[in-house]
Amino acid sequence: MKTTPLLEEHKKLNARLAPFGGWLMPIQYSGIIEEHRWTRSSCGLFDICHMGEFIIEADLAESNLNQLFTFDISSMRPGTCRYGFTLNEAAGIVDDLVVYRIKNNKWMVVVNASTTDNDEVHFKKYLSGKVDLKNVSSGLGKLDLQGPKSADALRKITGAKLERLEYYTFDYFDVLGENIIISRTGYTGELGYELYMPDKKIVQLWQALLSDALVKPVGLGARDTLRLEMGYSLYGQDITGDITPLEAGLDKFVDLKKEFVGKDALLLQKKNGLKKHPVFFIAGSRRSPRHNYRIVVNGNDIGVVTSGSFSPSLEVGIGMGYASQPLAVGERIALEEGNVSIPAVVTRKPFYKNGTARGLKHANT
Repeated sequence: MKTTPLLEEHKKLNARLAPFGGWLMPIQYSGIIEEHRWTRSSCGLFDICHMGEFIIEADLAESNLNQLFTFDISSMRPGTCRYGFTLNEAAGIVDDLVVYRIKNNKWMVVVNASTTDNDEVHFKKYLSGKVDLKNVSSGLGKLDLQGPKSADALRKITGAKLERLEYYTFDYFDVLGENIIISRTGYTGELGYELYMPDKKIVQLWQALLSDALVKPVGLGARDTLRLEMGYSLYGQDITGDITPLEAGLDKFVDLKKEFVGKDALLLQKKNGLKKHPVFFIAGSRRSPRHNYRIVVNGNDIGVVTSGSFSPSLEVGIGMGYASQPLAVGERIALEEGNVSIPAVVTRKPFYKNGTARGLKHANT
């Protein structure tokens, strides 16, 4: 897994920072709750340089490239992005990822940090014909700007052209002497942008963005609470190679009209019924369930919590997990670990419903 050139910059901002999970994104700068609330109200800057990126040049008809993904990349226009999965033959989620169509036969695939090497092996296993696959992760930095005022901050270095970016689209922009990709997707529920800059300029870009009073650095802790408030799954925790998109309740990112690796197993699972069912819940207090707490109904252990945290926006404990049976919205459950038992109620996602991700109308107010 790659290190990032922002490590020394992070140390200047907070001497307490330490490596987390094998990469160097700080857990926090000024505090998780403060950073979370700043992102919801203004603009947070995330160092996501650890993420993996591939550039693939291939003919769709000859390469099997479209069969790598649960969604149809042949229908994408250049300049658009799409989220979904690449699966193993048992329909387990190898990774969740975002595909960018740069040209008709050129793509960028953005993957999780911990799965980058495995993804490369997986892609090569199924690709055929004349394919140019480059792992460009080590030379490419990535910063994410998230929050209702992110357009206001970013426009100062990109110009008015930024306004043309619609949700899940990207374009090239001249920034700090480089022609870089900026996309508009996001994982916090707020208006957000991803900036892909060569590593040699990434610290300069970081400093330029932080020079704006609207922008503050945000670490891994708040990134996790922000995505959890939206009910977004985290790879390696909520979704893994042992969980299928159907079990995760993420079938909207699966196109069963096309062919892809794992489709047969997914169809069989759909026919035979699911043994795991996603659950989203709100605790009755600020007490927060954690990963691996048990989900208990009427004294029966029926599942496990995969993500749980205090929600800074709702000021209660929230979480998600899997149960062996479907649970109805409003059903009362308990989240237990040892002598700890937290009462909770089943709900729908997202927990936080006031995000600005799909529209700019809140960004300029």
